[in-house]
Amino acid sequence: MKKFPGNDFLLHTETSRQLYHDYASVMPVIDYHNHLPPDQIATDYSFENITQAWLYGDHYKWRAMRANGISEEFCTGNAGDKEKFLQWAATVPYTVRNPLYHWTHLELQRYFDIKQLLTPASAESIYNECSDKLSSAAFSVKNLLLKSNVKLLCTTDDPLDDLRWHQEILANPFGVAVKPAFRPDKAMQSDDPEVFIAYLRQLEIVVDASIKNFEEYLAALKSRHDFFDSCGCVLSDHGLEFLFYVESSPAELERIFQKIISGSKLTVQENQMIRSALLENFAEWDWEKGWVQQYHLGALRNNNSRMLKSVGRDSGWDSIGDFPQAAGIAAFLDRMDQKDKLAKTIIYNLNPADNATMAAMTGNFNDGSIAGKVQWGSAWWFLDQKDGMTEQLNMLSNTGLLSRFVGMLTDSRSFLSFPRHEYFRRILCNLFGEEIENGELPDDIPWIGKMIQDISYNNASTYFNWGVEL
Repeated sequence: MKKFPGNDFLLHTETSRQLYHDYASVMPVIDYHNHLPPDQIATDYSFENITQAWLYGDHYKWRAMRANGISEEFCTGNAGDKEKFLQWAATVPYTVRNPLYHWTHLELQRYFDIKQLLTPASAESIYNECSDKLSSAAFSVKNLLLKSNVKLLCTTDDPLDDLRWHQEILANPFGVAVKPAFRPDKAMQSDDPEVFIAYLRQLEIVVDASIKNFEEYLAALKSRHDFFDSCGCVLSDHGLEFLFYVESSPAELERIFQKIISGSKLTVQENQMIRSALLENFAEWDWEKGWVQQYHLGALRNNNSRMLKSVGRDSGWDSIGDFPQAAGIAAFLDRMDQKDKLAKTIIYNLNPADNATMAAMTGNFNDGSIAGKVQWGSAWWFLDQKDGMTEQLNMLSNTGLLSRFVGMLTDSRSFLSFPRHEYFRRILCNLFGEEIENGELPDDIPWIGKMIQDISYNNASTYFNWGVEL
C-alpha cells in the first residue's frame, strides 16, 4: 500500500525537522478568518458522510473536478453523495502538484488515520471508513475542532446576523472559543440600486427603524457594529477589488444616497465616494473599539455569467484580478492615520504581482504603538500553496519583520481544513532549517524555535488580545 505523506513531509533538513517536531507541531491553532457555519458548531453537528464534510461548498475541489472533465452534476448538482465522492476520488490522482493533493492526504491522515492514497481503486473503502467515523459522536463538529487543537476561531458574519448561534456557543463552552467577524460587504453594494435598497429594507427590519437618509443608514450600521462588539467580536473583514479613498462632503453623500434609494445608477465617482465614506466609518468604529480590520483585495468574482445564473455565487467562478492597488491603499490608510484613528490592520492580496507592493506599503503605517500594527496577511486563496506561501514569507522577510507575522488561517468552509496550518508550519520550518544549515542564520535553535512558535500562535494571540503566550 502506498503511503503519503510521511512524517517529515516538506522538511528537507535535520534542522527543519527539529524545528517542526519540537516547536511548531506542539502549538495550538488560532484561525482568525474562516467561513465556518456557526450553527453547525452550536448544534455540534455530525456529518452523514465524507462528501458532506469535504465536498459541500468546496469550490477548490469543484474547480479541479471540472478541469478534469467531471460533469457539474457531481459538483453542485443532484448526484448522490457517494457518486460525488467517487468522482472526486477519480480526480485526485490528476491533482498532483496542486495543493489539493497535499491537503487531501493530510486530512485523510490527521482526521481518519488513513495513510493510503485516494484513488479510484481505494475510493469506496475510504468513503465507507470516513463516513462511518463521521457519523459517530467522536467525529462531531466540536470534536473535529478539538482534534485539530483549535483554541479560537472567527467566523465571517453579515451585520444583519442576529448572532444567536454565537451566543449559544458562548453560553455552552466546549474548549474552543468562537467569535464573529463583522463583514459589511453587502451593505456597500452601491453599484446596484436594487440590491442596495433590498439590503437597506432588511436593515430597517433588524434595527426596527426607518432609514431615510445617509446619516440614518450609518446610525443603523453603527448599531449593528455595537451589537457585534457586545457579542465578543474583535475584528472586521472587507472583501474588495481594491481599496480606495475619495473625499466627499456630507451634502454630496446625502445627494448620492438619495439618488441610489430612488433606484438610479451611480456614476463611478459617486459610487467610490459613498463606499469611501462607509469604509472610513467602519474603520473609525474599529479603531474606537480596539478591533482589527482586515482587507481582502484583488478577487475578480463571478466571471462565468452563465454558471453564476445556474449555480450561484461562491461556487468556483472567481479568479485573480489585476487591479491597481498601491495609490488607493496609501490614500485610505493615510486618511485614517491623519485622523490618528488607524486601527490594527491586515491586508491580503490575491494577485502575486502585488506582493512587493503590499509588503512595502504596510510598513509605511507602523507607528511603534504596537508590534506589527499594520500587517501583510498570509498567502490567500489561489496563493495558499507551497510556492505562494514561500514567496510571501520571503518577501515579508525582505521588507519587514517576519518575526512579528500573525501567521496562517484557513479561509475555509470545511471543518476538515485545519491541516492547512500544519502545511504552513512545515513550509515555515523548512525555510528556517535550510538557512540555518546553509550558514545564513545562526544555529540558535531555542531563539528560532521561539520565533516559529510566535508566528504559529503567540503573535496572533497577542495581536488580537486573546490571551497569554504559550
